[in-house]
Amino acid sequence: MRALTWQGKRSVSVEEVPDPVIQEPTDAIVKITSTAICGSDLHLYEVLGPFIDPGSVLGHEPMGVVQEVGSAVTHIRPGDRVVVPFNISCGHCYMCSKQLFAQCETTQDRAHGKGASLFGYTKLYGNVPGGQAEYLRVPQAQFGPIKIEDDRPDEHFLYLSDVVSTAWQGVRYADTPPGGTLAVLGLGPIGLVGVSIAKHLGVERVIGVDLVPERLLAAAERGAEVVDMRDTDPTQALLELTGGRGADAVFEAVGMEAHGDAPAKLAQQAAGLLPDAVAKPFIDVAAVDRMAALETAFKACRRGGTVSISGVYGGEKNPTPWMEIFDRGLQLRMGQCHVHRWTDETVPVLMADGDPLGVDVLATHRLPLEQAPHGYDIFQKKEDGCIKVVLQP
Repeated sequence: MRALTWQGKRSVSVEEVPDPVIQEPTDAIVKITSTAICGSDLHLYEVLGPFIDPGSVLGHEPMGVVQEVGSAVTHIRPGDRVVVPFNISCGHCYMCSKQLFAQCETTQDRAHGKGASLFGYTKLYGNVPGGQAEYLRVPQAQFGPIKIEDDRPDEHFLYLSDVVSTAWQGVRYADTPPGGTLAVLGLGPIGLVGVSIAKHLGVERVIGVDLVPERLLAAAERGAEVVDMRDTDPTQALLELTGGRGADAVFEAVGMEAHGDAPAKLAQQAAGLLPDAVAKPFIDVAAVDRMAALETAFKACRRGGTVSISGVYGGEKNPTPWMEIFDRGLQLRMGQCHVHRWTDETVPVLMADGDPLGVDVLATHRLPLEQAPHGYDIFQKKEDGCIKVVLQP
């Protein structure tokens, strides 16, 4: 089959790889009909290369049609249309019983001290081949895949795999009080859908922060006030817009490659130039993140407010401003999305008439799988008005 493979820093290519096969009774094979490029994929493209081997199949936002199932898989069958959540969870272990599906004890990568395995996401998270491919082997398919019994186009449901679920968790974790203000930092796909979710859930005032014109416009169209950080300091702007007090809650949807932290960017780039044998332990114990978005979140949230963090971070030696956090009495909630925890809330919204979460207009680029390298390039560079790329194998 054809699949998008990682080849090196800023280098991906579509190659011929072996077709996946059933390996366990809990497996399924899914023919992929749509699969998206995630902002987290760009961390592999740029920063986390030492933990991935050339030829690894990328992608963790897939949906498609079931081709084959193992003997232990009963809730789906060949011919069913499914969305595959990005985290791989069993549904029955201790963590899953607590609805902490991103910490599934059955698929945890204990060798690296990490949580549940993820599709297409490095040796730190299971080294499981991803979904930017013609076919995908789905472990723990007795629980994972979400069956779609609706004939609307793929894109209406595709983002259940990650974007909608992650944004929903981020907004829920922010827990904006009635009449309060939510600041959304980063207006990529997660942030944009987060704006729509917040408005749908009744948050009265949403302020979005970014520096990409197309993203700012899209957020405004979704009902947010916007702050263009090219023109102003975002922390100061958020304080001024909230009477000097700060937002009641902040949803941070940027992550480790935030703009505005030149020294940390240089440190990341330097680590990327090291041989893998040297870079791996360095990143594991001494890596730094670009903290600009987090620092804005902490300083622009009102005292006693909540900061919800969905942006991916990997650093071990970040200069976290604990005095700021402690003095302001901030509550922090964060982590990988527990996709299945939210499906009882998200699926009915997507099944309703209309498009309240704006998923049908999220993708700006739809490309065949063979053009995936171009999709990565324009997404990483934020060129050609690119906000979201959907690949169609």
